[in-house]
Amino acid sequence: MRIPPRIVSITALAAALLVGGPVAASASAVPDHHPPVSTAYSLTAVGDICYSALPAQAHDTLDLIEAGGPYPYPQDGTVFQNREGVLPSQGSGYYHEYTVKTPGSPDRGARRIVTGEEKQEDYYTADHYASFDLVDHSC
Repeated sequence: MRIPPRIVSITALAAALLVGGPVAASASAVPDHHPPVSTAYSLTAVGDICYSALPAQAHDTLDLIEAGGPYPYPQDGTVFQNREGVLPSQGSGYYHEYTVKTPGSPDRGARRIVTGEEKQEDYYTADHYASFDLVDHSC
């Protein structure tokens, strides 16, 4: 089982705890003492989700990723370019995408798992890359 690290800034975490709810402001993926990067992401676009809260089909996809396949679609395992800039900025080839089957859909549907191999993080999107949730494998 993969247990990815959390990607949360201390400032954003403290603000969320003090305010008592989600933080609506944007946050940079780098600490405050660094100059801002061009691909900042919104904390509301990259949330988190418990593994147990994922749909059953996402569990199936994560199991296939762990086993190294075989995958149901030829696009599975291909490089995810992060063109939307929602995920933290990484070099080309860092992210890979996999289909999460949608029951009743005549095509691949909108659900995906996107993995980041170096830190072994898994992101789930149900809306075709408009937003992502970092999968927390400990709950």
